[in-house]
Amino acid sequence: MGVEIVKRKLPALKDLYNGDLELKSGQNDINILVNQPPKSDWIKEHPFAKGVKYIPIGRIEFLLTRLFLRWRVEVKVIQLIANACVVTVRLYYQNIENDEWSWQDGIGAAPLQTDTGAGAIEFDKIKSSAVMMSAPAAESYAVKDAAEKIGKIFGKDLNRRDEILYDTLIGIIPEEKISLSQFGYAEELVRKSTLDEEQKEEAYAELARTDLAMAEFVAIKNKLLDAQPKKY
Repeated sequence: MGVEIVKRKLPALKDLYNGDLELKSGQNDINILVNQPPKSDWIKEHPFAKGVKYIPIGRIEFLLTRLFLRWRVEVKVIQLIANACVVTVRLYYQNIENDEWSWQDGIGAAPLQTDTGAGAIEFDKIKSSAVMMSAPAAESYAVKDAAEKIGKIFGKDLNRRDEILYDTLIGIIPEEKISLSQFGYAEELVRKSTLDEEQKEEAYAELARTDLAMAEFVAIKNKLLDAQPKKY
């Protein structure tokens, strides 16, 4: 008795954003789909870098889950370069055509917070929570960098966002301003929180405000910390 081959139906673009997906073979079809523009209301203006657009990590993970059978992230390298944490990851995703695994590498960087006026390698001036915020943020940027290489729907042509953010922000963000590392850390807190999808959308929108004050950011971060899954 031969093995029955189950064909999967690839959805229309609208079905990717609404409703359940049925997938089919045909790598050309999936290539066409992943190179469609991302949903417009998922694209955010970055609050710290004028003219820089980005897609929140939660949306990237949503698309990965919708488009592929399975996916996972392997952290390959974590480095400290000057006063930045640099993370290299490998994003694996299961091919819907033949169930084989494909992968893309990505790299992300987030500066470590230091005292005002400190040099890039004055490690005694690094704040105590700097690594805790910088490492997850750098990993998040690395995952997004890897996903962008899959196609336009993941933000491939929006910007070279991570490089732009790092080059424009490192060393020029005053202590009282929200840093790139803090922003990335808060974004990770949203993604991992127990909030429902509507609440996550509201949190992302609040974090993306260009007029967000430090006091407001701290309040949002504390609420997000309270909304993390409990560990027993």
